[in-house]
Amino acid sequence: MIVGLIARNTFREATRDRVLAGVVIAGVVVILGTQLLHTLALGEGRRLTVDLGLTTISLFGLLIVLLVGTSLVAKEIERRTIFNLLARPIGRPAYLVGKWLGLSGALWVVAGSLGLALWAVLALRGHGAMGPAVIEAAYLAGLELTVVTALAVLFSALSTPVLSALYTLGSYGVGQWSGDLREFARQTPSAVGTALEVLANLVPNLPVFNMRALAAHGEMTTFYHLALATLYALIYCGCVLALASAAFESRDFK
Repeated sequence: MIVGLIARNTFREATRDRVLAGVVIAGVVVILGTQLLHTLALGEGRRLTVDLGLTTISLFGLLIVLLVGTSLVAKEIERRTIFNLLARPIGRPAYLVGKWLGLSGALWVVAGSLGLALWAVLALRGHGAMGPAVIEAAYLAGLELTVVTALAVLFSALSTPVLSALYTLGSYGVGQWSGDLREFARQTPSAVGTALEVLANLVPNLPVFNMRALAAHGEMTTFYHLALATLYALIYCGCVLALASAAFESRDFK
């Protein structure tokens, strides 16, 4: 119940934030703007629209996480409202989980809205049959943003907004290349290789959520892939939030 109340309030704050509305509007404008590139795409206008549209969902969602998610806890500490909250029978883990759920819900609204906007643009172009593939890709993008949000909550609970944003952005960047980093680590037989292997295993494996190449050709992924990606996101978020809760429990706000 307490987690739900915190999540609802966080969701309301996020959806009322002008940053989120601005990002959604900018995302729709970018998706519409891709139509101006059709004449330069040499017959690949449909693929270009899907690829850029799905990239917009991921990058604009990341922007929201960096601008809003990394200051979730720090903003409460700065306003000193966190003291009133934690003075009540609210556990610190419940507080963090509620914050994560609320912002994740807002990001799912963004991913869903931009995904539907992309489908509408494709339908107007006579490619409405690509809708299911686009929705699947938007769903995976939503999972990716949920994982990144968990990391943002972790860093926000431990550091300042600026450092939290840098840590989150760094984790996102390394996570996108985690496969290549793991392969490079195998080719480096030394302590450096071991360190890189550990880093590659700690950061989220974000390529598992990337379905842009398939969606650009109107192809759908398998149910196994969707289920595996969903399970991976839930487990990874659970581990990150457990670590955040343990660290947040020992934090002194005085």
